Amino acid sequence: MAVYVNGELVLYGFVGESLWREGFTSSEVLQALAEHGTDNDLNVLLNSGGGYAFEGIAIYNALKAHKGTVTVKIDAIAASAASVIALAGDSIVMRAGSELMIHDPSGSTYGTASDHDKTSAALNKLAKQMSSLYSARSGKDLAEVRQIMKDETWFTAEEAVEAGFADEAEEAKAKQATAFDYRVYANAPERLVALAVEKGWTFEREINRIAASAAPTSQEETSMAETTEAGGKSVDVAKVTADATAAAQTRIKAILGSDEAKGREAQAQHLAFSTDMAAEDAVAILAAGVAAQPTSEAEEEANPAAYEAERLRASGQALPSDSPKPAQAKLNRAGIFASRAQQMKGA
Repeated sequence: MAVYVNGELVLYGFVGESLWREGFTSSEVLQALAEHGTDNDLNVLLNSGGGYAFEGIAIYNALKAHKGTVTVKIDAIAASAASVIALAGDSIVMRAGSELMIHDPSGSTYGTASDHDKTSAALNKLAKQMSSLYSARSGKDLAEVRQIMKDETWFTAEEAVEAGFADEAEEAKAKQATAFDYRVYANAPERLVALAVEKGWTFEREINRIAASAAPTSQEETSMAETTEAGGKSVDVAKVTADATAAAQTRIKAILGSDEAKGREAQAQHLAFSTDMAAEDAVAILAAGVAAQPTSEAEEEANPAAYEAERLRASGQALPSDSPKPAQAKLNRAGIFASRAQQMKGA
């Protein structure tokens, strides 16, 4: 689905990726804003069940930096990371029957107790950052906002206005909520859970679809993949797989274990698990965080790499590469949500 349509920003689907063939990324939003023009007023049509927290924060920052007046219209739902995006509006308008949901960020870790401790610290830091945004918008104190987040609170349009998270509840009827596996939320309305099941919006099913799209399409291709490479030499598939796994583990450890990651754990986690960036490039971005942000176009032109690194640091994350990601990378990231879905089912 296009992000920029008829002069409006249309943010429908998963935040930070295309799942169930719907979604949008911070890179796409930045491109759309450049096309729209910095000084022009902007309508943002929002309908999203959530996604990657750092992508949501990056989009929030991009919209807040827009010089024209930004009006966010919640067409159906703004949950999780999408609720952060909504906060960027100079005014937030919710359709009748639409919903806004606020909760604590979540994630998963594979590794030692120390690895889990690092994830816990990163999530707590991210929750604090998000709570400050909700507090500033609503006028509520941080303690009250943190409790709202921990309770995973769902607001109707009227409730959101009363709580200070929206400005207007209009009479126009809400559209259907966009694709998302609403089963992963503890307090999701029953109708959304039922809709996800009815439409097949489950992470398990989406993972299978992604895996199938990455697999060879014929027996001949399968055979070739298992036995030969382009030069006709024999290939040890098990060894190639083992080498790739070892390389991935080495890359992750290099990023998370670097001195530059200290104090920037949340950003390091994003670079390690949500991008395909080489370890040395990720560490360079973390290291660039200590540099002063350029304050003029001349400085930006003089050192564009440092400027971009600092811009990403300022937004609290690093943007994924514009180049297409391998299907397996999508599968790995989607798997985080699928694991949570399995836990919910087993609870």
